[in-house]
Amino acid sequence: MKTRTPVIVNILIILTILFIMYYMFVQNNSFFTSPYFWGTVAISIILAMIHNAIGDLIENHKFKALNEEEKAAYLLEKKKPFLKALWDSAFKKQTAKEEKDMLIDHGFDGIMELDNQLPKWWLGLFYFGVIYCIIYVVSYSFTNFADPIKEYDEEYKTQLAAIDEYMKTAPQATLENAVYSSDMVTEGEEIFKTNCVSCHMDGGKGGIGPNLTDNAWINQPESTLFKSVFHVVYNGSPNNPTMVAFGQNGQLTGNDIQKVASYIYHINQEQQPITPAQGGAAPQGTEANWEK
Repeated sequence: MKTRTPVIVNILIILTILFIMYYMFVQNNSFFTSPYFWGTVAISIILAMIHNAIGDLIENHKFKALNEEEKAAYLLEKKKPFLKALWDSAFKKQTAKEEKDMLIDHGFDGIMELDNQLPKWWLGLFYFGVIYCIIYVVSYSFTNFADPIKEYDEEYKTQLAAIDEYMKTAPQATLENAVYSSDMVTEGEEIFKTNCVSCHMDGGKGGIGPNLTDNAWINQPESTLFKSVFHVVYNGSPNNPTMVAFGQNGQLTGNDIQKVASYIYHINQEQQPITPAQGGAAPQGTEANWEK
């Protein structure tokens, strides 16, 4: 008679398989709070214990059929710790008598073949691999498991949420510390298109609002162009009530205003002005002499 695997080991194996199955199908750890998962765990443990109880009955029945010597050998083997018994069964060498008993009528060039059983560790890995492959194929074929598009969308939404959360507490640029950066021009252009283009038109050429590409300015509250633009976008224009105070009313954050101010500085200082002949609005205000 062979010694049986302890029921606790069988339960651990079952729980490992259940975890892999649920994780592959659900694709996150949310199943830990699911009553279906814990119900499956409870049923599996009960079935494992029933299986073990039936095994005990069969083992007792077979034990009674052994002679005294076989009983003593079996009881001695059963006292051995499970891990040690597993190690011995996987790596122990056969005795000469055991090898003779396992000889089969097959050989070549003086080498006889033994009918050895495969090591338990090998069989365990093989059966685990087969079960895992079945679970993987089913989940891959009939669920969204390993769907790169879905995974990308979920990660993208998570990243956007993290950015929004960060922006709520991130330090915002102010008139005192805001600076021009060419790295902000592209983002500033997008903010400009969303909030400013209805009055200042594409490229800042002017329409209802003044032309932002020439050197004539109605409002010059600061000594530098960048700071002046930041001031007006944040506080609005005292000379034109239709100019929204984007910063004061909370429509734009300080960092957003820094970006759009960088864009306006770029089209005014680093590009050619859009003249009336090119479709730009006529100059309004007075000539500016900005500090560098």
